[in-house]
Amino acid sequence: MTRPITAGVDGTEESLAALDWAAREAVRQGLPLRVVHVWRFSDAFAGADRATQQGWVTDGVDEAVHAVCGRYPKAAVTVDVVEGDAAEVLAGAAAGAEMLVLGSRGHGPVVGFLVGSVGQRVIAEVSRPVVLVRAGDEPVAEAGGRDVVVGQHGAPEDSAAALGFAFRTAAARGATVRAVRAWTLPPVFAYSPASLKLLDDAGGLEPYEKQALADALAPWRERYPEVPVAEHVEMGSAGQVLLSLAGRAQLLVVGRRAHRTAVGGRIGSVAHGVLHHAECPVAVVPHG
Repeated sequence: MTRPITAGVDGTEESLAALDWAAREAVRQGLPLRVVHVWRFSDAFAGADRATQQGWVTDGVDEAVHAVCGRYPKAAVTVDVVEGDAAEVLAGAAAGAEMLVLGSRGHGPVVGFLVGSVGQRVIAEVSRPVVLVRAGDEPVAEAGGRDVVVGQHGAPEDSAAALGFAFRTAAARGATVRAVRAWTLPPVFAYSPASLKLLDDAGGLEPYEKQALADALAPWRERYPEVPVAEHVEMGSAGQVLLSLAGRAQLLVVGRRAHRTAVGGRIGSVAHGVLHHAECPVAVVPHG
């Protein structure tokens, strides 16, 4: 079954930029584009019943879709205007999508559909990649030698989903994948005889980290031999290292392991940091 690229639209500049990004990506990857708008009836409009308000909403969405179809006539677009809870509808839409694309303001809570805990619920709980796009994002940012930057950590399987997303996207765009592994000095008590032997065999910490990145990339290099790859290993926190490269990226890809709490899902600190501060679009890809 072919999964569509699904874009959430709510009329904000951020969501319209997300719609444009999703349309370009759908055309590149030869996938259908699904546009979803979630609304709720409001009794604040005197004399405007549910049908009238839904008409207003539908007209606004149709206008946005008509504009994007004019720019990308090859896009195969379907539209769903749904009354309900934004987080629930978006999570349901994401389940059947190749990816969910939403607008993001950054430097604060994700806005539009994603207000406060709603954004956290959607990003932390869906099982598909979520791409966040800023207002003002332009197609020119996807050219000019900019890389698809992806974070890698842990064992190869820990970042397999994020690496796969990055390589597929780079292949469709003719871009380079810049794979980033950040490392820090472990505390003394973290050393064990087994870990010391591994480090000794590798020749030290930095060579060990470089080999770990090379091992994680090996299957993806084999699967996508046409995609150029740059390896970047740097000492520092993962969030800071990724953000230092984001200015030269056309897309930043990070993995996500959800953390469950009594009040719902939370994303990790690295994903949280880059979502708030990276200027380029950010793809958050769940592990596994």
